[in-house]
Amino acid sequence: MEKVVIYLHGFLSSPQSQKAQQTLAFVKAHYPQLPIEIPKLANYPQAAIEGIERLVQSHPGKTCLFIGSSLGGFLATYMLQKYGGKAVIVNPAVRPFELLADYLGAHINPYTRESFTLQAAHIHQLIQLDVQQVSHPQNIWVLLQTGDEILDYRQAVDKYQGAKMTVEEGGDHSFQHFERFLPDIFRFLLQD
Repeated sequence: MEKVVIYLHGFLSSPQSQKAQQTLAFVKAHYPQLPIEIPKLANYPQAAIEGIERLVQSHPGKTCLFIGSSLGGFLATYMLQKYGGKAVIVNPAVRPFELLADYLGAHINPYTRESFTLQAAHIHQLIQLDVQQVSHPQNIWVLLQTGDEILDYRQAVDKYQGAKMTVEEGGDHSFQHFERFLPDIFRFLLQD
């Protein structure tokens, strides 16, 4: 079956983020025939999911392989639960509805310069997208660094029981030296 890779960036990020660009360069160099999509996600959760779903539907019959970072990991978990496939999630946001409750108000995306206002309704949207029980954890690889200054990596360890898991000491929320894992990430994703 044909496959498509969909990279989902995090909150206040963009397709221009370092990990997204490293992933794109790796695919172009090593898997030039493999379609890869790195959408610019909407700043609001429901709009982001709707955009990802349109993208998935634009690849009918293909298996979706997700790579998600931070909030993108949360969104990838939702998409995997709904559409199947496989996912690699990097320092995923496990309970973003708790974390982002502290971020209500006006923001400017540092990559796109778009301004937007996060409201309580958007927190409710995140709660609606939460996957309580991951149904096929064997299709997920979780990459965590204990030095993540934004998210508590132990939340992901608890949530993704049964998934392949790599926990590195130190590091930070960006997942330092992510590019080291790209060969293994694609072996995991492309393995039937």
